[in-house]
Amino acid sequence: MVTIYDVARKTGFSVTTVSKALNDYKDVSPKTKKKILEVVEELGYLPNSHARTLTTKKSWTIGVVFIESLGIGMKHPFFNAVIESFRKNVETEGYDLLFASRSISNKKKSYLEHFKYRGVDGVVIVCSTYNDVQVQELIENPLPTVVIDLESDKSSVVYSDNPSGSKLAVEYLYSLGHRKIAHIAGHSSTFAGEQRQLGFVEAMKNLHLSLPEEYIADGKYFSRDSGYEAMENLLKLSNPPTAIFAAGDNLAIGAIEAIRKHGFEVPRDFSIVGFDDIELSQYVNPPLTTIKQDTEMLGKKASELLIKQINDSHKKINRVTIPVSLVVRESCRKI
Repeated sequence: MVTIYDVARKTGFSVTTVSKALNDYKDVSPKTKKKILEVVEELGYLPNSHARTLTTKKSWTIGVVFIESLGIGMKHPFFNAVIESFRKNVETEGYDLLFASRSISNKKKSYLEHFKYRGVDGVVIVCSTYNDVQVQELIENPLPTVVIDLESDKSSVVYSDNPSGSKLAVEYLYSLGHRKIAHIAGHSSTFAGEQRQLGFVEAMKNLHLSLPEEYIADGKYFSRDSGYEAMENLLKLSNPPTAIFAAGDNLAIGAIEAIRKHGFEVPRDFSIVGFDDIELSQYVNPPLTTIKQDTEMLGKKASELLIKQINDSHKKINRVTIPVSLVVRESCRKI
């Protein structure tokens, strides 16, 4: 088994210098670090995790809290993509992920108690709702945290520019000639639902478009079933919209199913725009025009914010908003 002493002997540097290079200390020159890393690669040296923990005073573990409202866990297409991006970025820095469990040795523990027990260096919280008490407890603790897809003034946060995405959707439909535009909204307890509805209402006002109260339909927690039900309510109106902006792609897909069930077609009779650009959106019939969230950048920025806090040994509160973009496919038409 190759040891750190073998690396030191091969490079001619001291064990201390090799250790510092491996742990990215700033007082090791790039040239020295490069030479050491080349030898590490050549010899196939793998640092002993226990020794590394003792040397750096870190566990090299990041806790993960993942809560989404549909109860489908890691099958959720948007959150899955964000967590995968986060994982790739922190693993390149040498960290492992530990997903939260509230039960340790058959004893119920809070997220905070669990992560303190496991000695994690920081926590990423992927959560869409404001009302989880244990998440709030974690955010308020001095432990370094970063929150994805939720606003907080007590933690670093990363989220998409939801209001701007809604405006892009409404302005695109307006450019196609639509004036009667409805919104299938996400639940008001979710950050995304709240922000996307605010953006929708503002865009409608800016374009001086009429917005009857019934044109905002309840899409609940972003499921296809909720989208289906909301669209059925819109179809019952005496003055139905010609276009619908849904707060999530699953809502939009459910709406398309409802439209088809009632003998109509998209985009012939109704134009639809979604939000998220989940993988399925390009394969439905018709392919869905949607607002794309940059899941790769969301995960990357979250990892950078958290690792900086860990390296600085200090909790910091920063806010990063990731731009969104309109992806035009075939679910809308000019009128």
